Amino acid sequence: MSEGGDGTLAVRFEGVTKRYGDFVAVDRIGFEVPAGSIFGILGSNGAGKTTSIRMLMNILRPDEGVIEVLGEPADERVKARIGYLPEERGLYKKMRILELLRFFGRLKGRSTAFLDERIDHWLDRMGLAGWRMNRVEELSKGMAQKLQFVVTVVHAPELLVLDEPFAGLDPVNRDVLRDAILEMRRKGTTVVFSTHVMEQAEQLCNRLILIHDGRVVLAGSLDEVRASEGRQAVLIRCRLGEGQTLDGLPGVTAVADRGNEAELTLEPDADPTALLRALLDRADVTHFEVREPSLHEIFKRMAGGRS
Repeated sequence: MSEGGDGTLAVRFEGVTKRYGDFVAVDRIGFEVPAGSIFGILGSNGAGKTTSIRMLMNILRPDEGVIEVLGEPADERVKARIGYLPEERGLYKKMRILELLRFFGRLKGRSTAFLDERIDHWLDRMGLAGWRMNRVEELSKGMAQKLQFVVTVVHAPELLVLDEPFAGLDPVNRDVLRDAILEMRRKGTTVVFSTHVMEQAEQLCNRLILIHDGRVVLAGSLDEVRASEGRQAVLIRCRLGEGQTLDGLPGVTAVADRGNEAELTLEPDADPTALLRALLDRADVTHFEVREPSLHEIFKRMAGGRS
């Protein structure tokens, strides 16, 4: 499947609004997810990401607007074609892993013969092959999270919907899950995932939206979102001289000090060479890289300007 190159859409939101009494959780949002892409719904906690995901899954109904999933209205008819990993997860702890995976796969309409081949692949892929006859309650937290992913994909969904999929995983298991998501995409599955960690989106997404206070504040490809800023950033690593700071550097509008490194946001017409000279007067600079601003810094500015 192409990355939406033929114009096929896996998901379409148009003017979608969801209210809880007087509180507007999602406010007239619209976006399109090309088939075969990895699409990120990004935002801070409480921005409206999970509400949007739950409307996509027909767990919640919008008060206004249109949602289409895999060319159909977002209702029960398309659920067998979707794999959904919710933010709040749970498995039947007394069931054996093989039994559990067959059970959930059959709920999606798949035969045991179809499922067993995929069960073998995914348990091996996730390092769980030797645990297939164990009960879920015997797994560690990280192993259970990987099993939850296998439950989500074992029926070979056309659309994979993941709500904060990396939450709680250690770095090794985050990499395992990231590689599994990329494998699904290579095989033609469309992936939609929500996250408040911008670095994850930078690694994975073809296209994305940034949500703040229930509204879409930025949308497009990663390059388009970065280009919309119209400015550059500089990543530096340095050891400041005694009494020196990164304040008041020429052409710098914002400083994100991360301890061992810092990201400096530049004015549109700033001269990076002049900045480097000024830095060398204050610090021993070991790394100086001019680049586009990170999603993290872009989102902080967008959210701060619209809060």
